[in-house]
Amino acid sequence: MEPHDEWSMHEITRLTGTTSRTLRHYDQIGLLAPSRVGSNGYRYYDGESLVRLQRILLLRELGLALGTIAEVVQSATDEVAALRTHLELLHQERDRLDRQIASVQTTVRKKEGGEQIMAEEMFDGFDHTQYKEEVEQRWGRDAYAKGDAWWRSLSDADKKAFQQRQHDIGADYARAAAEGLAPDDERVRAISARHHEWLGISVNEVSRAYFLGLADMYVADERFAANYGGAEGATYVRDAMQAYAEDATFSGE
Repeated sequence: MEPHDEWSMHEITRLTGTTSRTLRHYDQIGLLAPSRVGSNGYRYYDGESLVRLQRILLLRELGLALGTIAEVVQSATDEVAALRTHLELLHQERDRLDRQIASVQTTVRKKEGGEQIMAEEMFDGFDHTQYKEEVEQRWGRDAYAKGDAWWRSLSDADKKAFQQRQHDIGADYARAAAEGLAPDDERVRAISARHHEWLGISVNEVSRAYFLGLADMYVADERFAANYGGAEGATYVRDAMQAYAEDATFSGE
């Protein structure tokens, strides 16, 4: 291939699999602007733009929301150092996937051979601690340590029951939204009360700030919004939590 000084939007979409709509959206939100726009309206990207796009796509693959990605790429001054950090994270993710593959292969082999299955082998690589750093940054090391110790103390049945309660609460929020109930309707408040109680199982002390902070995060972070059907569902849940918090009693009050 001939060396390039710049690439057209069409070339970028072909090389990366990113759509032109996505690139335009990145420009609109100030995440990635073209290096220039031709007189014909075509967008072009230079080498620095490609490095920035690579970092954006890497961070997207790691599950970060666009708002968080914008903060990361705008705050880093040493792009090589930032890329080395991304590379290390990718290595960690590859190692985790390798462990998952080996875990499933072991399960298949033992099932086929009639061997006894060990839980430790089955779930190697399926590790909630991958979010350790993020949780510590948001809520502190003590919060992560307590939550991690609590989760590890649960039996498999207790873990499933806890997750099922979360699923049921989310489903009830969705049904309430589908019925057209206002976020401050008493029936929706009852769902939010269950939500509050469910959070208290793992956190013990749910403050008003913590509860409202989660409500905002459900909308701001696409990974959490996905639990409620996307941005629209997450917005409804946030509004319901905020309405409930107006006259609910929280820890420390």
